[in-house]
Amino acid sequence: MSQPDVTIATAAAAGRRLLAAGRRVAAAPEWPASAALLLGLLAMVEVTLGAHRSDSTVPFALLLALAATVPLAVVRTHLVVAAATLAVANALALAMSGRLTVAGLVAQVVVLYLVGARHTRWIAGPLLLPFVGYAVAGPLWRADETGAAGERLGAVLLLALVTVALGTGVARRLRRRAAERAADRRMIADTMLEHVARGERARIARELHDVVAHHISMIAVQAETARLTTPGMPVEGARRLVAIAETARAALTEMRRLLGVLRSDAEGVPTRRPQPGLQQLNELLDETRDSSGVTARLIVRGRVRPLDPGIELTAYRIVQEALTNVRRHAPGAAVDVALHYAEEALRLTVRDNGPGPVAGGRTGHGLVGMRERVLMVGGELTAGPAPVSGFLVRATLPLPAVST
Repeated sequence: MSQPDVTIATAAAAGRRLLAAGRRVAAAPEWPASAALLLGLLAMVEVTLGAHRSDSTVPFALLLALAATVPLAVVRTHLVVAAATLAVANALALAMSGRLTVAGLVAQVVVLYLVGARHTRWIAGPLLLPFVGYAVAGPLWRADETGAAGERLGAVLLLALVTVALGTGVARRLRRRAAERAADRRMIADTMLEHVARGERARIARELHDVVAHHISMIAVQAETARLTTPGMPVEGARRLVAIAETARAALTEMRRLLGVLRSDAEGVPTRRPQPGLQQLNELLDETRDSSGVTARLIVRGRVRPLDPGIELTAYRIVQEALTNVRRHAPGAAVDVALHYAEEALRLTVRDNGPGPVAGGRTGHGLVGMRERVLMVGGELTAGPAPVSGFLVRATLPLPAVST
């Protein structure tokens, strides 16, 4: 590594250490009082060492030095008052001697940074006016012709320094607000998604309650029927059938007690219609054609056979939600609904030829419900832009193995 590289690396490391030390100091609750005391002492020493013994303005200069540093102690509770006091004191010091103490300059930079980080520009902007005025007119009466250039350069550099300090604070405030707004948006979006997911789970549980309740009721009815209609049944067999019927009824009662409350969030009056399945897909497509005028067709491949009611209900709801999204986001688009009956899974595809999702658009809540339903049966779902155009929903619903 060359010598310049070593020097740059050393300077960067020193800068990082200085920044870390500054953060530790700023995190301490007593740092304003400590900084005010230290800077006040340094300012008084600087004024005392730089003054002539016969100078009658030394007491006033010492008072200005304290006024330009000590108010730093109250920046936590009275930041605007402290900033205004420091600005006035430094303006008077510039008018009297044409220079600031190093301690006073440090205090001014720190206070302007804090004002920019905590207050609006309507409060922070006027604090720069004394330095703007000095940069514009101060050197005209503070220096003769030979020293006017140097005096003006110093005034401009001072204005640039305090402006950078204030601008850095403002930038930090804006970044913090942007981060807070982004965090709020993420929290709201997460809350909405969680709310939608909970609602969809409630609807799923409510629908499955109907499906499972039907089967459990059939178990109880078949057990009672077998006991009453089988002639010459042994006593032990009849007792076991009674136990089966009682167990089924107890399970039905417990399930209704646990899941029946989910009906309270149902919209409208509950209906007595059975839960839909794949046999009702044609009716769903006809309804879609009549309501929105889209061209919809059903494509079926494989050996069609009855499936588990939960699988059929899940497939039906996925198609229903996908068609709703087409009507909402791609009106007039053609839709293909494809069912592939494989031995191990039912593969479902819904594709439209609409414009597809808008770049940067948000994912609809309907997809959350689709994923909840597919996960419930252990399947997989993908949804997104189609390869050429339009939108594609693809779901794989596993089927139980067929015994031979």
